[in-house]
Amino acid sequence: MALMDLLKLKQALARRHKRHITDASRVAAAVLLPLCYRDGQYYLLFVKRTETVKVHKGQMSFPGGTCEVTDVSRLDTALRECSEEIGLKADQVEVLGELDDAITLTTGYIVTPFVGVIAGLCQLQPDRQEIEQVIEIPVAALLDKSNCTEETQIIDGKEVPVYTYRYQGQVIWGATARILAQFLDIFQAAFV
Repeated sequence: MALMDLLKLKQALARRHKRHITDASRVAAAVLLPLCYRDGQYYLLFVKRTETVKVHKGQMSFPGGTCEVTDVSRLDTALRECSEEIGLKADQVEVLGELDDAITLTTGYIVTPFVGVIAGLCQLQPDRQEIEQVIEIPVAALLDKSNCTEETQIIDGKEVPVYTYRYQGQVIWGATARILAQFLDIFQAAFV
């Protein structure tokens, strides 16, 4: 991955004012948006959760999970969970920045998303109890408007954009889709 590309994305993430959400009634969680570069294009890694996990059964998401008392920060949570879920170690990731906190509308989480670049090739080892599959999707496909629908719903009396991304039979929706939409806006602006 070109150093200049990384620098542009890192600067774009640093320039923005991050929205933090504080709500003691929700559970703190964090995810990593693992970005890699191969064969001349960027990819994002997603996980498809198994049907046996406690929440978000069978859903597409970014690797991550609930904050634990031993986590020093939300970033520590994202990196720990990424290691546990798919075997991607913290020293294999260069963290570029942070996106806005997002809430899950039905399961009560506040999710803090981080963007990180995977350094080189790494052997992923999904935890089969939690992760059915690791899926790489080209960023170009996610930017293709024909792969995304956007609607507006009224949630808690406010109009909220609702995104759904489709790629080769996979469906990304909910908080993951909202996080993805924000990332794609920043990614696209950084390279224009």
